[in-house]
Formats: sequence, structure tokens, C-alpha cells
Amino acid sequence: MKVIQVGIVGGTGYTGVELLRLLVNHPQAQVKIITSRAENGVRVDQLYPSLRGFLDLQFSEPDVDALASCDVVFFATPHGVAQAMMPELISRGVRVIDLSADFRIRDQQVWEQWYGQQHGCPELVSSAVYGLPEVNRAQIKDAQLVACPGCYPTATQLGFIPLLESGLVDPTNLIANAASGASGAGRQGKIDNLMSEVSDSFKAYAADGHRHLPEIEQGLNDVLAADDEPVQLTFVPHLLPIIRGIHATLYADLKGSVADLQQVFEARYADEPFVDVLPAGVHPQTRTVKSVNTCRISVFQPQQRGKVVVLSVIDNLTKGASGQAVQNMNIMFGFEETAGLNQVAILP
Repeated sequence: MKVIQVGIVGGTGYTGVELLRLLVNHPQAQVKIITSRAENGVRVDQLYPSLRGFLDLQFSEPDVDALASCDVVFFATPHGVAQAMMPELISRGVRVIDLSADFRIRDQQVWEQWYGQQHGCPELVSSAVYGLPEVNRAQIKDAQLVACPGCYPTATQLGFIPLLESGLVDPTNLIANAASGASGAGRQGKIDNLMSEVSDSFKAYAADGHRHLPEIEQGLNDVLAADDEPVQLTFVPHLLPIIRGIHATLYADLKGSVADLQQVFEARYADEPFVDVLPAGVHPQTRTVKSVNTCRISVFQPQQRGKVVVLSVIDNLTKGASGQAVQNMNIMFGFEETAGLNQVAILP
């Protein structure tokens, strides 16, 4: 059985430790290197005791020569970091899965506008494959650089895609109300993320524009018919008083009567191992996807009027980040797509 060597750049955040949680039990992947400048020399299981007995590694300084000895390198870093090391790794034939936003948006100027800095590696943007397997599986298979989708974009796109691909809704008037657990903000010391600030509260943020908006619109535009009007999405994110999970409530205007929206979704995702279309009338819950790589979806047409409502839930750290990254790795190396990801959600 083929076993590949894995490197992880930026292993101290939530997506980094989620990657480790999944990879240490992957039958065909061995974590060889995990980097952190701040924790250089510290044992990984000292920082994360949950990994005691599963991983015998220390954090090390990022080193291109060492990383180039790996078959695949994951970047679990803030935006802007992966750009510096990417050209040399790519030139040396390493396959890379970037969990940051650095290569998700194809328009360099749009990326710079939303992320507030100059792109440090524009020459590789066009060659990056957007890692949403339910749309780009064939391109992911042969890709050298995969841009793993964001959490909100994953939940939102999977909810809208069947409607847009089928030409059933007006693409110029889409609305997404999406709410995430506090871990979506990352592992950092911010007052707004303290439990005493988040608990027993619910709020919207970035209502005037969130940096995931252009990524979502780009992905939805990719599935439209050539003669469709471009997507116009109103996207409002919210913060839930939970640790992990995303619930996206999506609204669209139907172009005409549809006999069976349930069948449209079931047919679109019939062969997808990580999209679960729930029975008609069932509402998905974030707790049913906690720690797993599954998106659960329901579709409704309230009062049989001209509006369709889609409910989409994922774990922001798994299908919204590290689980999807491992799913991409499996596709890239010809493994079973579900390898290392066949898990049951944690309840309660």
C-alpha cells in the first residue's frame, strides 16, 4: 500500500491541529514535518496533549529543502504567508494544498482589494485549482497546487449549486445568511472571541462586505450557463455562541414552477460521499456534522411560492477546512476519497 510523506506549514492553529487529528489515522499518509516559528523545538503533543501516543514530532522552522522531501505540503497559515514559499516548492515538484485564501481568487486585483495587500505570487494564481471536489474533482486529480475553499464558501456554494446548474433560479438576487462557531476566527487572543463575550449572544458582522464574497461569487459563476447573468449575492455572516459549525440559510427566486426541488438536489449529489441531502421536511443541525467532513442539506419552497430556501450545515474546521483538504489529497494521490474521513459526528 502506497504511503505518502506529508508536511504541514503552520501547525499551531485550529486548522493545523484538525489536519493532524485526521492525518494521524490516515492509512496512507505519514506526517513527516510540522512547522511553527513560534513553537520551534516544542513537541507537538506538548502543545496538543490530545495527540499523545499518536504523533512523535517536534515543531520546526519552515525550511524549503526539508519540505521539498515531502510528497505533499499543506499550508495552514494566515493569508499572505504561503505566497513566499510557494514558487520554490512548486518548482521542485512538490504538490501543495493551501488552506489559506492566497490562491482561491483568480483575479489578482480583486484579491488585493479584499485582503488589503499586494499579492506576492501572482504568477501561480492561474495554475491553482479551486479545491471544491463536488465541482472540480477531475482538475484536482492532476493539480500541483490546490486552493482549498473557505468555510462559508463551501457551505454556501454546495447549497446553491444544484439550483444554478439547473437554471432554476435568478442568479442576480441570491441571499446567504450564514452563521459560524467561534473557532472560525482562528486560534488567537481577541477579546471578541472570549467565551464570556460570545456566550449567550448572537450577532452579524461584516454586513457591508466580507472577504469570502468574491470567492463565493466566483465559484457560483463557474457553474452558470454561458447566457446567464452573473451572480449577485448578498452575503451576511454571523457569529454563533458555539465552538465549531456553520449553518447557512440560502434564499433564491425561482424562475418558474419546479415539480420536485428535492429530486433536483438528490440527483445532483447522489454520488457525492460527503454531501447528504436530508429527507424532505427535515432541518439540518450543526451538531450532526461536528468533527466530520459532511455537508448536510435540506431544500424548501415555503408556501409553494416563488422563493426557494436551502439549509446547509458543515463543520467549519472539517468540511470547511482541514477535512476538505484531506479529501483533496486523497483525490490527488489516487486514494479512496473517503480514506481517513469515514467518521461519525460527535454527540452530544
